[in-house]
Amino acid sequence: MRVKSKFRCQECGQQSTRWLGRCPGCGAWNSLVEELDQPKTVSPAAINGLLEPCPVTEVPAQEEERFPTRMAEMDRVLGGGLVPGSLILVGGDPGIGKSTLMLQVAHLLSCRMPVLYISGEESARQVRLRAERLGALSPGLLLACETDIDQVERHLRQISPPVAVVDSIQTMFKSDLASAPGSVGQVRECAAQLMRLAKTTGISIFLVGHVTKEGMLAGPRVLEHMVDTVLYLEGDRHQFFRILRGVKNRFGSTNEIGIFEMSGAGLVEVASPSAIFLTKRPKGDVPGTAVAAALEGSRPLLVEIQALVCPTGYGTPRRMTAGVDYNRVALITAVLEKRMGFNLGNQDIYVNAVGGVRLDEPAADLAVACALASSFKDIPVDPGLACAGETGLTGELRPVTGVEKRIRESFKMGFSRFLMSSRSAALSGDDYGLLRADTLAGALEMALLA
Repeated sequence: MRVKSKFRCQECGQQSTRWLGRCPGCGAWNSLVEELDQPKTVSPAAINGLLEPCPVTEVPAQEEERFPTRMAEMDRVLGGGLVPGSLILVGGDPGIGKSTLMLQVAHLLSCRMPVLYISGEESARQVRLRAERLGALSPGLLLACETDIDQVERHLRQISPPVAVVDSIQTMFKSDLASAPGSVGQVRECAAQLMRLAKTTGISIFLVGHVTKEGMLAGPRVLEHMVDTVLYLEGDRHQFFRILRGVKNRFGSTNEIGIFEMSGAGLVEVASPSAIFLTKRPKGDVPGTAVAAALEGSRPLLVEIQALVCPTGYGTPRRMTAGVDYNRVALITAVLEKRMGFNLGNQDIYVNAVGGVRLDEPAADLAVACALASSFKDIPVDPGLACAGETGLTGELRPVTGVEKRIRESFKMGFSRFLMSSRSAALSGDDYGLLRADTLAGALEMALLA
């Protein structure tokens, strides 16, 4: 018997028996989404055996069991390994390496347990060729090419593998819905069905998701709320580096990142990312470059910041950034103009974080300011200097967290001096090579070579 569907407005909840371009209730355009009339749901209470409300102190305390994937960078981002029954969404730009990463993870897991890889985009022969190229052939890796979500559920219940990969969720469809695969209704219902399956059977399921041109995961926003973990595979397609970043994780931290290098044999883990990002750093005294000691989760990371300041050839100067926050660069530029007297109003400004990495923390402010001042004055920054500090609007230099890790990583990579705020926590041991400044002006005096 075919299940009936209905259309519901995502703004006001108005229901309709057919799709309408404009909601008759609130007047919103393109807000009606197809839904199943009476979808079967399983409550979390029923899954955990708690049918009646009870005190939280009486809930059985059970440590979440994890099993590692044996890919250190993936385990770092996941928080130590896979949790049984978890639903993990992996997104990224087209061609960035999502399917490659998932096939490699599936291969490592299949050496210890059965893993079902469900491909909705490639044929079985194409997946076999890719697995052969990656060296990911294993008898424990089971392959199914299917797009019907009901058939996928049948395979999962029949085989009952501990781990499954669905590549991708946008290709899956439910026959009870008349909309095309990849639509909002289809993606939501297919993901909800897989979520119920994961929670009731204990199967850990990876979902590969596409992203839109704005960089957001395609499909409904509720998709990210339904899953337990959301991972983004980032990087420039013209660069070799890929960064796996966790933006949501119910079982671990969201501050960790995994760094890979794309090669002919797939994604290779990078054990020392600082050495990789600084490999092609310009030798000698070159103006417009500084090294920022960043901290991604518990991992220190040294990244080269390059800036170019030149007179504009147009009426309005250009401001462009890559790898750093545009608004932070605009703030630092305003501080340099107001507090340092730099005339940057008629200058084009370009700032880039080398290697395709993206820095979001304010600790990179000092390196950006040093690079801008160095390019504007055409005076190089001390090549043996690494720095970390947040810039305030009044021109003061604020301390940052994890300064000891940043210093140790800097000295380990061969830097002889480290510049930071004078209000940073006192360090144990020798302070040789540590430079402290109260203001941005004082920091620039120490950083720029006379």
